[in-house]
Amino acid sequence: MKIVVCHAMPETATTHRGRYRRVLLKLSGESFASKGSLGIQPEELASISAEIAAAVGDGLEMAVVVGGGNIVRGARLAADGKFDQSTADYMGMLGTVINGLALKQGLTSAGIESRVMSAIHVPSVAESFIRARAMRHFEKGRVIILVAGTGNPYFTTDTCASLRAIELGAEVLLKATKVDGIYTADPQRDATATRYETLRFSQAIDQKLGVMDLTAMTMCMEHALPVIVFDYKVPGNIRRVVDGERIGTLVTA
Repeated sequence: MKIVVCHAMPETATTHRGRYRRVLLKLSGESFASKGSLGIQPEELASISAEIAAAVGDGLEMAVVVGGGNIVRGARLAADGKFDQSTADYMGMLGTVINGLALKQGLTSAGIESRVMSAIHVPSVAESFIRARAMRHFEKGRVIILVAGTGNPYFTTDTCASLRAIELGAEVLLKATKVDGIYTADPQRDATATRYETLRFSQAIDQKLGVMDLTAMTMCMEHALPVIVFDYKVPGNIRRVVDGERIGTLVTA
């Protein structure tokens, strides 16, 4: 199959579209751990919290969906055949709750007010997700940390990010990764891999580029919700992307 590389319009990487007013940031569980490790490393937590703190302000409203792979990967447990898929997925949801609480503490230390909202009922540690309450937190200038995915097994946190972004009226879904965008192939394995600057959801689906799972991408495509895949490990990149700077790969309908 011939892969057609999409090039951006004649704009430089520093071109600004204007600052977003409401965004949803998707963080993987790996954001909380150093490479190749599990759990939560204080240095990684402080780093990602500081990056988010530097990005919010000036009227920006941000919701953050966190993964839980650094705690437990439900899909991997289920794949081994020793756990029922539903049980494994609920274990993964609880992992995201742990990460959400850690991120709240990190943001508090960075001087940012936030609230943890959960899709499953854990009233001792988090509010239940209610859209109207989430909108009220936005009005008060708080970062919303969304945990436990959609609250249902068989759905990924990427699907949760798509769902909540649409539900909360976010202008864009920011998918933070450890690579600087989407490539025609794995750049760590293929030296000829080319990075896309812009891409259509239909192309990503047809070419199986693995931007997000199929359910998540389809939801974004149907609701014309753009997704930006970018490298959060570069200092200042979260601030740059919410400011509208063209970095990473922009995926649109």
